[in-house]
Amino acid sequence: MHSLSIFGTSSDAGKSTLSFAITYLLHKQGIKVAPFKAQNVSNNSVVTDIDTGEIAIPQAFAAEVIGLKTTPLFNPILLKSGAKNKAHLIINGKNVKDTDVHTYYKNISKLQPVVKKAFEELLHEYECIVAEGAGSPVELNLMDKDLSNIYVAKEFKTKIVLVADIERGGVFASIYGVYNLLPKELRKNLIGVIVNKFRGDRSLFDEGVKIIEKDFGIKVLGVVPYLPFNLGFEDAASLMNYQQNTHDAIIKIAVIKLPHISNFTDFEPLVADREIALDFINTINKAKNYDLLILPGSKRVFDDLHWLREQGFEQVLQNKEQRVVAVCGGYEMMFENLIDENGVESDIKMMQGFGRIKGDVTFQANKVLTKGCYNLFGTMCNGYEIHNGTTKKRAKKAKNFYGTFVHGLFESDALRQKIFRKIDPDYRGYDFQAYKAKAINDFAKHIEKHIDLHYIQEKLDDTQ
Repeated sequence: MHSLSIFGTSSDAGKSTLSFAITYLLHKQGIKVAPFKAQNVSNNSVVTDIDTGEIAIPQAFAAEVIGLKTTPLFNPILLKSGAKNKAHLIINGKNVKDTDVHTYYKNISKLQPVVKKAFEELLHEYECIVAEGAGSPVELNLMDKDLSNIYVAKEFKTKIVLVADIERGGVFASIYGVYNLLPKELRKNLIGVIVNKFRGDRSLFDEGVKIIEKDFGIKVLGVVPYLPFNLGFEDAASLMNYQQNTHDAIIKIAVIKLPHISNFTDFEPLVADREIALDFINTINKAKNYDLLILPGSKRVFDDLHWLREQGFEQVLQNKEQRVVAVCGGYEMMFENLIDENGVESDIKMMQGFGRIKGDVTFQANKVLTKGCYNLFGTMCNGYEIHNGTTKKRAKKAKNFYGTFVHGLFESDALRQKIFRKIDPDYRGYDFQAYKAKAINDFAKHIEKHIDLHYIQEKLDDTQ
């Protein structure tokens, strides 16, 4: 059986959600399948079950929903924001060094074997790998450096599904252009195109399907109507596309949208909560309108702490009458001092924090990577930790304040009830895991209804 590459005509075309959905649907067909992305650029990562590393959210999410233990093999190369226009280079789940874009591309030939080895190891265990691409596969000046699209498709002769976002406009030009700019050897492996995020009367695009199939010679595998899916966000851009029903909301919560916000999947349970009206804010004048402020994770804590001061958030965050939940990088900012003698996160050796918690945070070179069940404020919660900052306690409660290093805390129904009933005793809560299971199943059925999965399977089984 062939493996499958999911290419997009652009960034944010819906590759991640369609990769997850197709992985899920192939699994339901009894195929032993696994997710993969050679190289991800994202501050949104989780700790793996196997080999205790970190990988990007989409591959972890796609694995977990079909019952696979997560492993760095699913995302062997990850780039996360670093200081001074550099990125943290994470290989096989471990942070190895900081790199700039020129050095990264210069050493791309050394990274190809890493991708190849991970893919080959997965092929020993799985029949089919669903490999998500990155951005557009035909950035002509970068194609020889493209690990996620071109390298994987060529090296492993994967079949290819192209995803086009009709919301962006220019869908015909994007499909035609990408197809004709692909190397000839990859064009022959293209199964077809999925037109994604369609809104309105589907029959209005019947002529469009004929044009793509007759004039372009590309099979249309489906036209997928837009359906919000508020899970598994890859990046801040996709996060901002969330949709929420606030008709029954009784509590207003704002997440401060830091310039280098990370692990924003922490807030998916709040997006789904009908009793919560959730906003992301970046100006102080809006802060007074909310019952609770959340200071989220940050990939560049010192820079974001400075930004918060510039924006005037310091006074409100220091005010003990203001309800605040601080997570990971946000938690670190709430201490008296942040000390980074070895330049792990910044050239600044020490910066004063907001001082709502007594004590200091010291940054160490070895990153804390743990996953498990934690006692948070007297409630047992599943979660994970990814941080370089260290202090005596992984969680701290004070007047109107909850702070912790642990990501995933809002997935706990009991903990949400404990925190939110302090704000409004009428808060009832809901079963997040039940919601998540239903949302995943409903979205997968939606995709299955609107794409030709049988044809895709036939092409994957084709020995030619």
